[in-house]
Amino acid sequence: MTPPPYAVPRRTADGDTLRLLHVHAHPDDESSKGAATTARYVDEGVRVMVATCTGGERGSILNPAMERPDIEANLPEVRRAEMARAKEILGVEQTWLGFMDSGLPEGDPLPPLPEGCFGLMDPEEAAGPLVRLIREFRPQVVTTYDEFGGYPHPDHIMTHKISMIAVAAAADPEQWPEHGEPWEVGKVYYQLTFNPPRVAAMHTAMLERTGASPYEGWQENWEKRPHVTPDRITTHVECADYFEVRDRALLAHATQIDPNSRWFAVPLEVEREVWPTEDYELVLNRVGAPIPETDLFAGIAIDVAPGPAA
Repeated sequence: MTPPPYAVPRRTADGDTLRLLHVHAHPDDESSKGAATTARYVDEGVRVMVATCTGGERGSILNPAMERPDIEANLPEVRRAEMARAKEILGVEQTWLGFMDSGLPEGDPLPPLPEGCFGLMDPEEAAGPLVRLIREFRPQVVTTYDEFGGYPHPDHIMTHKISMIAVAAAADPEQWPEHGEPWEVGKVYYQLTFNPPRVAAMHTAMLERTGASPYEGWQENWEKRPHVTPDRITTHVECADYFEVRDRALLAHATQIDPNSRWFAVPLEVEREVWPTEDYELVLNRVGAPIPETDLFAGIAIDVAPGPAA
């Protein structure tokens, strides 16, 4: 089901277009984290930009159907093409920040990261391209990952670092003056799509309905990530009508998403009933928006929720 477009585009009090910037580590992250929120805001007339830090060059092929020599030999080009398809599905603008994927180190002890990769860069220096983008795009709202990267991938952690540095630097005329006029972002959020209450609710719902759950064993994940606590969630964005758009964008990343995986094990009708939101933590609030809230643009947009077209 694709919802109808919203009748009246949302604006700021002075009539400016609303602009939302998502900062992500790899192509596919924009579709697995907050994509239904993105699709909703696009329908509300918001300009949404995705900044992709790396090309995913060192990512693994996670869909067995795509484990082919021609795919493996051309993975950077394939992943760019996948990103282009997801971009069209979501209706967003997208840019590459140009950093080299670090890969996900595995083993005990962990191997060193490859020379020249994103995860080894000086974050103060690596923030430069993002400062330029913020000043050019002028988003009122930015989303990124928490201080642990959402999960401990070196590129996700670096994405967090450069996002917070760039938001501060973009507002300071003394920093990076060659990157344009200063711009002050009004609100910054951490993506908390996978949080304990949501996973627990889905797990219980699937056990009740089918006797089996794709989230069996996820409690161990939270034990490894004790910082992800329910009290960090400040913002629940209603976007259940856009879960189907989210899934189509995910499937566009065919090298990364197996259509038979647990990503799609919970029926959409169950997701819509049990947990119809995507969730965030508000960590910079220059507009004085009260929390809890249900809108990333609370305190910025002149209206809260325009009705869908008849």
